[in-house]
Amino acid sequence: MTVIFNRQSDKEKRRQLRNSMPETEAILWSRLQRKTLRGYKFRRQYGIGRYVVDFYCPKLKLAIEIDGDSHFTDQAQEYDREREAYIQSLGLKVIRFTNLEVRNNLNQVLQVIEGFMTPPFSLNGENTSPS
Repeated sequence: MTVIFNRQSDKEKRRQLRNSMPETEAILWSRLQRKTLRGYKFRRQYGIGRYVVDFYCPKLKLAIEIDGDSHFTDQAQEYDREREAYIQSLGLKVIRFTNLEVRNNLNQVLQVIEGFMTPPFSLNGENTSPS
């Protein structure tokens, strides 16, 4: 069986990333941790395959990335596209915010995230949200 989430071989890498979190990640984490956003549990520096995402909510199957200046080079954008395609191939959603969005519009960032928390409804009217 192949391990996709939080591979043991990447444990130290994830620990280092958590211990050296950039300011904007710390700002968003302060609003996501301890189920403070509508009761959903988020994890930080979560391993998905060979990648580590900034935040992940298993119940929503939602990965959240905060992009700093290093993400705006051509090479970094290509890497991010490949990474996002892999994550999406697992049936997960990915949303991205810039450092500026987190710093200057945190409430709007939180509203976007909350938009993924709206329970989906099927055509027959049944609530299909996870319990």
